[in-house]
Amino acid sequence: MQNFLLVDGYNMIFGWEYLNKIAKDNLGHARDKLVQVLTDHQGYIDERIIIVFDAYNVKGNLGQVISYNKYVDIIYTKEKETADQYIERTTRTIHKKYRVRVATSDATEQVIILGAGATRVSAAELLEEVKSNKQMNKSYTKTNSPVKHNPLEQWMNQETLEKMERLRRGKID
Repeated sequence: MQNFLLVDGYNMIFGWEYLNKIAKDNLGHARDKLVQVLTDHQGYIDERIIIVFDAYNVKGNLGQVISYNKYVDIIYTKEKETADQYIERTTRTIHKKYRVRVATSDATEQVIILGAGATRVSAAELLEEVKSNKQMNKSYTKTNSPVKHNPLEQWMNQETLEKMERLRRGKID
């Protein structure tokens, strides 16, 4: 995988209305829901996703990296490190070898990451991308026939397509 999507987690939570509503009652549940949504979304894109949550004010926090699966990592920054700082540093490090997109609606952060060699996607744009892929999945499920993205799909039987889809999503039998 040669591409990365770095996501400012709290920026998405507070930028997506339905997650913002969940966060008002339970921020942890909103974080879990964002991770679930982006993990599902990852199956449709050719990008490794790194979701960064700001733990700036957590005293004594050394930071934490959780590999959710092979293609999704969750980062909790260390004490006195913002998600923006982590994203900027990571972008500068990896943009020379990989294509990097950063999901944030923070205007200042967008300018900084553009200068560091990444492209940006706003919270609203990422939500539309997620919805579009979810709609495509519903269409697939409803018709039980995949949208033809790859010419090889027309030559494969349904069982092989389903096995490949499970493999793509990391659900190896």
